[in-house]
This record gives sequence, C-alpha cells and structure tokens, in this order.
Amino acid sequence: MQDATQDRLPELLLAALADCGNVAAARAAMREADAALADRFREGADITELVHLRATLVDKLLGWLWDRHGPLNGIGIALVAVGGYGRGELHPCSDIDIMLLTSSSPDESQQQLIAALVTELWDLGFDLGHSVRTVEQCRDEARADLTVATTLMEARLLRGPENLFAEMVSAVAAPDIWPSDRFFEAKVEEQRARHHRYDDTAYKLEPNVKGSPGGLRDIQMIGWVAKRHFGAATLDELIAHHFLSQGQLRRLREGQAYLWRVRFALHILTGRREDRLLFDHQTNLAELLGYEDAAYTLAVEQMMQRYYRTVMDLSRLNEMLLQLFEEAILLDPDATPEPLNERFQVKNDYLQTANDQVFSRDPSALLEVFLILQQRPEIRGVSAWTVGLIKRHLYLIDESFRQDPRNHRLFLQILRAEEGVTHQLRRMNLYGVLGLYIPAFGRIVGRMQYDLFHAYTVDEHTLFVVSNLRRFALNRFDHEFPHCSQIMQSLDKAEIVYLAGLFHDIAKGRGGDHSELGATDAQAFCLEHGMSEYDAKTVAWLVRHHLLLSMTAQKKDIGDPDVINEFAGLVGDKMRLNYLYLLTIADVRGTNPKLWNSWKATLFRDLYNLTVRALRNGLENPVDRAELIQDKQETAMQSLLDDGVSESSISEAWSLLTDDYYLRYRGAEIAWHTQVMLRSDLNSPKGFFDVRRQTSGDGLEAVLYTPRTKRTFAQTTSLLAELGMTIVDARIVPLKNGYSMDTFVFMELDMRNDVDEARLERIRNAIRQVMNTTDDSAKPVTRPPPRQVRMFSTEIAIHFDEDIASRRTILEIIAGDRPGLLSTIGQAFIEYGINIDTAKILTIGERAEDVFYIMDENGKPLSQKTCDALGDHLIEKLKRQS
Repeated sequence: MQDATQDRLPELLLAALADCGNVAAARAAMREADAALADRFREGADITELVHLRATLVDKLLGWLWDRHGPLNGIGIALVAVGGYGRGELHPCSDIDIMLLTSSSPDESQQQLIAALVTELWDLGFDLGHSVRTVEQCRDEARADLTVATTLMEARLLRGPENLFAEMVSAVAAPDIWPSDRFFEAKVEEQRARHHRYDDTAYKLEPNVKGSPGGLRDIQMIGWVAKRHFGAATLDELIAHHFLSQGQLRRLREGQAYLWRVRFALHILTGRREDRLLFDHQTNLAELLGYEDAAYTLAVEQMMQRYYRTVMDLSRLNEMLLQLFEEAILLDPDATPEPLNERFQVKNDYLQTANDQVFSRDPSALLEVFLILQQRPEIRGVSAWTVGLIKRHLYLIDESFRQDPRNHRLFLQILRAEEGVTHQLRRMNLYGVLGLYIPAFGRIVGRMQYDLFHAYTVDEHTLFVVSNLRRFALNRFDHEFPHCSQIMQSLDKAEIVYLAGLFHDIAKGRGGDHSELGATDAQAFCLEHGMSEYDAKTVAWLVRHHLLLSMTAQKKDIGDPDVINEFAGLVGDKMRLNYLYLLTIADVRGTNPKLWNSWKATLFRDLYNLTVRALRNGLENPVDRAELIQDKQETAMQSLLDDGVSESSISEAWSLLTDDYYLRYRGAEIAWHTQVMLRSDLNSPKGFFDVRRQTSGDGLEAVLYTPRTKRTFAQTTSLLAELGMTIVDARIVPLKNGYSMDTFVFMELDMRNDVDEARLERIRNAIRQVMNTTDDSAKPVTRPPPRQVRMFSTEIAIHFDEDIASRRTILEIIAGDRPGLLSTIGQAFIEYGINIDTAKILTIGERAEDVFYIMDENGKPLSQKTCDALGDHLIEKLKRQS
C-alpha cells in the first residue's frame, strides 16, 4: 500500500479489509493507509485532498465494521459522523466523533449490540468520541447546549435509515432551536471567550493552530454562522449572498490549507492529536514543511512568520465577515446614515464610507478613518464593507502617499490624540495600513525570535510597548505605575516616546545592530513628518540606547558611584532620562509579562533616582561616595529610631559595617539588617540569618551573617533552586570583624506572590541547613529544567574584565539557564579560593547572563593566570551540566 497512488487508497483499503478476518488486521491495514498518507504529505500532495481522503478512509473502515455487525442493520439505528468528521475533514490523529442515532431508546439487546460496536471501534485505535441519542434527545440537547447544536449541524450519514437521519436534521434545524440571531450572538460570545483563553492574541510563542485567534476554529466559526443563517453548505455559497468576494474566499482557502498543513505535520511528528506549536516541535516541523535557514533568519523563524501572517489575515477576515453577519442578522438594514463629512458617515454605530470611490478619489482617507474613530469613541468600529474597501485600496499607500504632508499631519494627529492611540495603531496593523505607511514596520509583521525571552512577534511586542506607554499617560491607570504616570503626564511631547517605542525594534532581522539601524529609520521618519531636528535626534537617541538603562541596572553594580556617573554622562539630561526610563519599563513589560517583577522595578527606580541626583549635581560634580553613604545612614537611622531602637545600639551594630556595605544597600535594607544584628549573637561561630517577604515587592529576601571563611553562595543557591525558587540578586559584603553579610532576593519560578507560611518555613529550614553544615560543598540540584528551556542550546561564553576603581575582577558568564547553575558557579569559586562581592543575576528567556564581581582570598583582583584557569574550569563544568 505504501506505493499506492493517492486516489486508489480507499479501494486498496477496502481490498485489504475484505481479506481481514479480525479487528487487529483491520487496524494494521488502517495504519498502513495512514503511513501512505504521510508519505504523500512529504511528497507535497494537496493538503485538502489528504484531509478529505483520510475521512474517506475512516468511512470505509467504519462501514466495514458496521457490516460485520449485521444485526445492527434493520433495527432503526443509524451510524452518523458528527463534528469535524461530519465535515469530512480528518487529520492523522484527529478525534473520530460519531453518534448512534436510534428511532427509540434502545432496549437491552440493542444496547449490547451498540456496546460491541463501540468496543471494536476503540480496538481499532481511534481517539473516539461517541454518543447514543434518539431524535427527540438530539432536539432537546441541541436546544440546551450550543456545542451539541453545532456538532449536529455538521452531521453526515454513514450507515442506516436515511429517513431517520433526515428526521434528526429537520428536528435540529427547527426555527425555534437556536434561531440565527441567538445562534450568532452565542457563537460570537463563545469565540470571544476562546480568544480570551489565549490572551486575545495569535502571537504567542507556542500558539494553538486550532483554538488561538486566527486559527482553524475562526474559519469554522464563519461556516457555522453561514450554515445557520443562509443554510449554506460551503463557504463558496457566501459569494452568491454577497458576503465574500472571490479574492476573500481564496485567502480563506489558502489560510486554511496552510494551517491544515501545519496541523497534519504536527500529527505526523508527534503521533498523537497535537494542535499546539510547542517549541519541542517547531524546528522539526519547519524541516518537514521544507523551510531552510537563511542568512539572517532561521528556518523555524521563517515558518512561524508565515504562520503569524496567515493567522493575522484570517483574523482580519473573521472580524470582517462576522461584522457583515451582525449587520445582516442583528442590525437595521434601513437605518438612516449620519453624515460626518463628504467622505464618511455612521450607520448602525459603524463608520463607513459615503460611497465606493472615497479612497480612490482621496487616498488620505485611508488614514482619516483611524483619526475619526479616535475623535468619535462612541463609534463601535468600521463597517465590514468599508474594511473590505480599505483592503482593496491598500495599493494606494505608495511612496507619494508616504511623502504627502497631509498624511504626515494625519499620522501625527493620531499619535498625539488624547485617547485611542494604541487601539488605532493595532487596527491599522490589522488592516495592513501601518506596515505600508512605515515599510520597515511591515517587514517585522509576524516576525518572531526563536527564544523564550520574546513572548510575542516583533510587531505585537512593539504595539504592546506603545500600549504600556499610553497607560502611563492616562489618569485612569495611575494606580498601576504611579511613578511612571507622574513622569509621563509631565512630558511636553509624549509623541517622542511613542515614536521611540514604535521604532525601537523595527530593524530586527535585517542583520547588523538593530538599535543603530532603527535609529537611522526613526530620525528619517521624524524629519519627513516635520518634527524639529532636535526632537528627531531625541527619538533616534532613544532607539539607539533603548537597552542602556535595563542593561546598566541589571548587569552593573549601581551601588558604585562611578557607574552612576558614567551612566549620567551618557544620558546627558533629565528629559532624556525620563524618556528612557519610561521606554525601558514599557519595553521590558511588553517583551514578556511573566518576566517583569518588582525586583526589576526596584532596580530601574534606584538607577533612575541615583541618576537624577547625579544630573542635579551637574556632570562636572560627580556623585560623591561619602554623600551617598550619609544619605543612606540617615534614612536607616530614622527608620530604626521610629521603631524604638536606641541610637547607641545602632552605633554598636554599625561599627562593624564598611563603606562598601552602605553603598550596596538601600536605607530600608540597612534598617532591617541592623534589627537582625541587634537581636542576635554577633560572635556566634555559626552566624545567624533571617528571611522575610519583601516589604515593597513580590519576592522574598534572606540575610545571612556568617564567618568570612564560610562559603554560603553555592549552598544557598543550590537549596533554593531545589525548592523551585529563582534567584534575582545576591550580594556578599565583608564586615570589619571577619564576618560577611550575604543577602539573596528570590521568587517563585512563576513569579507568584503567594508564598504561604508553610512554604516560608521550608525555605527557612533549608537555609538553616546551610548555616549548620561544616562542609563547603553544595548538594547537586535534581530538579529538571522546564520543558521549554530544554529545547534550546546556548553557547557558553566567559568574559573577564577589571573594575579598576573598586579593585575587583568582573566575570560575565553566558550559559543556558538551568536549575543549579549558580550553585555550580559558586562551587567553582570555592575550589579556586575566590570571594564574591556582588552577583548580578539576569535571565533572558532560556539564557543566563550573570555578572560576578569577585576577588581572590587576599581581596585583590584575579591574576590573568587564575582567570584563564577559572574560565576553562567553568566551561568544562557548565558543559557537563547542560
């Protein structure tokens, strides 16, 4: 059968079934047929034929099985295919949904016959869904349950009495069972809820081919509504009803065919019903579908870009067609339009063109649409016909359109509006206008980056960034990020940061530095749109340096005044700092919401405040260490005095602290550490510790006071990793008495802020083990890395530098993020007699980019010989771990 031509497969299966004496042989014959289908798929056979062919093969097999159960014939029972199988569409591992339709409730003997049939169906190895119903039960259940009604609408008779099947079809199609208006409203609500389960975006890293927005369910949705309202058996019939053009039907068919190919390949690869484009499958799937790596784009990225662009187009068609149905089913076709101007009017609360020639006569109306929607928020949207008209006139957005001063004014008006900026940018992207007006943006539509850090496609991420910035500007969102809202609402020209957000990643995937390329694009765009040279350069500077603040906060020691002074010198003035601060927070939150946490917020805020202070002093008057220390001491002192601690007790504890300690911690942290010291034995040979929930954050923080000879970093990070915590900060500061203050900030892996007291006590017990052990070695971490992380291989990179001012060595390690990574590094430090001063822990998706400020046992920077040996040792240990 492997060599059989596609159209002979059903006959060959029938011949094989005729020779079958039992179900096991029939199952083997079907497996062989499925293998032939997979071969045909790999050879590039038409996917529509393959999907329908598999349904035909199952028809033949079920027919053979039905005939084997001869007593079922002639007793008023019909075998009916329902759901996707009823449509005649089956993928290699799809559910086989059937119904046994009976003329009356089956008696005991009939129940036994049905049970025997169903048992053999299971024995065939199908993922079977089945029900037994009478016509009356079909009607009652369809009336009560929309899902049942939808399933039965797609029923197809396989075997049994035709009149019984016709009776059922008539019963569930009765006008009182889900009339088209109620059916439409319920289905729209069902789709809305389904989209919400997928975060209302098709651009997730691991989308669902079937259920995500723009997926196969959205195409089926159109068919269901068409069938209920028009009785249309196929989408082709919508052309006669003027609901689809030939071009739109072609795009629907092409989109469905692409998604079918993806789903068919998923089933072949996994050997099961799998609709999720998991990282586990994406690379192999791209190879199976024929993609190859290119100069700047991986094969998997090309495949996913095609996928995302397909579902975007299908989402657009779904929205337009459902709106057409709404206008036909729910709205008043004779409503009187309200003229807005000579180009646009409002009918049934939807914006529409005054006539079919509006865009051809005045192409600028293609932008005016979105401005009107901003100015008239009571308008529900754009009429479906007008959406189609926009699509047919997109060719007008050419170079002359982009150079037209009127269009420049319209676009900036949209960007400067008080309300609806993000909403209209999203609509412009959905309708295809934004990517044509800004061609560089068009090149990132649907572009994904194959990693775990970027949760969305580049265009979707970009629009999330602008959306986050917009929320800072609107008073009703002040409670979310009060500090950002305060800064944003004080800006004279908010459009500068919106444009920076729009262009910050616009050069992704071109090769070269995307920040530099994007800055060039941004400056040219701003100048073309009549902005001043100063404002254009500001936007370009923000794009060029959009990673500067986050990388400084997360990878450098911002307790070091030299770092602050250097950063302040790069920023130059407070206006740029304000713009950069807002852009950074909006960018990080828009990259992957799960990776945003209170610790990052604190780091960014600290860097902002320290830089404001440096800029206030003037770049010619660098931040002074003594002044910083004094400020922190005053803050901590006041807090402690307010809590009733005596000044003499504070002075006693602080006599052990060094200037480096004060530079590393905030005033509130110093006050907590002081409280812990005052209630403990400062001469304890084991030391002491405390753990608490962060007072202004989502995580936990631990402070360990231990003899300097005790190495706690490897052991503490090991135990916390085994407990499923992720460490975001570590600082180890020597004190004057031979002890050290080690602090860790950590969170649950999923960043949840619901650590209960029992969980907190387990963490305390784990740290207590560290304090009590006399062994320096750390226990190995047995917890496996998350599934997604295991799909990536990050090249290990080790880089040493010297912090001359603070007399420390800076070690940067890039490696795949794995549980126990920090403990492995810490163990290597113990073996080489290295002391950690500060650790900057940064996880970027599947990559760990950690920076350690370290010294030898004598408190000096590492020699070149030690750096070389340590680097080789770390690479060897990390390779074994990966």
